[in-house]
Amino acid sequence: MTSDDTVELAARRVPYPAALSEAAKAVLAMPRPATGAYPALTDKDGWRRLIAARNAASAEMSAPFAARLKADVAARPLGEVPTYVATPRDERLLGDHHVVFDIHGGALLFGGGEANVRFSTAAIALRTGRVAYGVDYRTPPDGPYPAALDDCVAAYRALLDEVPAERIVVSGTSAGGNLAAALLLTPELDLTESGDSFDTLMGLDVVLAARLMEMNLLYADGADLADPYLSPLFGDVAGFPPTLLQAGTRDLFLSNAVRMHRKLRAAGVRAELHVWEGMPHAGFGGLTPEDREVSQELRAFIASL
Repeated sequence: MTSDDTVELAARRVPYPAALSEAAKAVLAMPRPATGAYPALTDKDGWRRLIAARNAASAEMSAPFAARLKADVAARPLGEVPTYVATPRDERLLGDHHVVFDIHGGALLFGGGEANVRFSTAAIALRTGRVAYGVDYRTPPDGPYPAALDDCVAAYRALLDEVPAERIVVSGTSAGGNLAAALLLTPELDLTESGDSFDTLMGLDVVLAARLMEMNLLYADGADLADPYLSPLFGDVAGFPPTLLQAGTRDLFLSNAVRMHRKLRAAGVRAELHVWEGMPHAGFGGLTPEDREVSQELRAFIASL
């Protein structure tokens, strides 16, 4: 223990967990994502170019998979917010009592646009076996906080005109978990990045290779990162509905899920925390046995509501 209450560790080799499937080990063997410099916070054109490039790359990468997804997706604005409705085909639709209101991830900046949101909405519809509504919310630099939150609230309120609240499951992955109320997949709940895993798992997460502070500051647009509307971990959670949180032991956001789970439990809210061995941020890509287990837990949780 040093004088500033930190622990110094020698460089070490960390083997892949033996219990992982071979498909999951292959994901962990992938090169870590590059961590180049980001534009200055005041360089809006630079951020626009970066966001457009990443969204285009994401759409191109998902295109071959999108064509094979067994779900029909239609554009249908909710509250004047661009929204896409995905319906699983045939036996993939497991029930029609609940619908999923999904908020996509992407560090509160990326993952938007028609191609990306169509894909993410179809994916969550198939993972849950329910009709899903995916919101294409505004992002910085032109739509900083609270634009995304306003869009999600407007779309949700419009959906309430058609579906009663007790039948709506709010889902969010990563940054979407920041904007969602329940069913949080590896959520980005603390934009101050104060949790233990932001340090202990740095370098082990093959999806998040670095902290996201520059993106958090761009999104906040000068607002206090500790404000509960920016970091829900610091808010009053007593009124939360039953909540499922998911993370992995190599997920940089693991502390977010752990701390929110404890807070929800302390407030008397029904909360389940599911952590997968060796799993990085947002899972192993959706095609491994471990990812299928996540989907099974999501379906079971919804069925229990």
